[in-house]
Amino acid sequence: MELPSCAWPANAPSLEAFVALVSREGARLYRDLPWRNIDDAYAVLVSEVMLQQTQVKRVLGRWERFLAKFPTPDALASASTSDVVGEWQGLGYNRRALALKRACEICSQDFGGKLPETVDELKALPGIGPATAAGVVAFAHNRPAMYLETNVRTVFLHELFPDEEAIRDKQLEPLVRATCPADNPRSWYYALLDYGAHLKATFGNASRRSAHYTRQSAFEGSRRQKRAEVVRIVLAAEGAISLEEAHSLLNSFERDRGRDGVDDELFASIAADLEREGFFVVEDGIARA
Repeated sequence: MELPSCAWPANAPSLEAFVALVSREGARLYRDLPWRNIDDAYAVLVSEVMLQQTQVKRVLGRWERFLAKFPTPDALASASTSDVVGEWQGLGYNRRALALKRACEICSQDFGGKLPETVDELKALPGIGPATAAGVVAFAHNRPAMYLETNVRTVFLHELFPDEEAIRDKQLEPLVRATCPADNPRSWYYALLDYGAHLKATFGNASRRSAHYTRQSAFEGSRRQKRAEVVRIVLAAEGAISLEEAHSLLNSFERDRGRDGVDDELFASIAADLEREGFFVVEDGIARA
């Protein structure tokens, strides 16, 4: 591990002490999750995408079920949109499912049904950002990569910047690179993830002190909830329903929860967004998934 002395926070524990602490706590807090210690890059990718803004307990069981239905990139690429989104229901942020399917379509067409193996190539696929790409490289291939997500960020902020606000990822990235070992980076990041989850549960989310932190808006009553309900309505209708009926069912959903119905303009905007994003197509007023 090499890092210019000026880059390591001056008043923080040394690099060696930090690594020793995380290694010790990671071993103590280790979670034996089903997507760990596997070399199937596609299975790791599915777990990383599912875990974006979704708690581990909600992903347990769903990851296994998704892979049983779509065991390879080719299988996901050839599946219907309605089947993929239907299987994703309950995990939130349905756009992730569509992006994952589009990424697998590219892999099927351009990479022989396999995922590319470098961070840059992975980042070029739909819906795969720097952290997800690095996670695939580190966890599936056990190769060093700069993996910075909320639990990892929490550890670095808690231990190295305990009293500072608005810490930028550019300050953290060289520290993450410096601590990532050349041998077995997979285990190092598991330690960071598990210690970070423990810190969040014990002391609160230190990531709030990140300059990049944004509070997630409330789901109940939001446009996001209305979008999700429209998707559910179309899928429940076995993939074909008139927009008029879908609007009526959405209004019933809203009124059952003590809210006003959705006006025509808002519904039309939501339906247009969902069609543009590929959740369904509309012909002669009929939405088909």
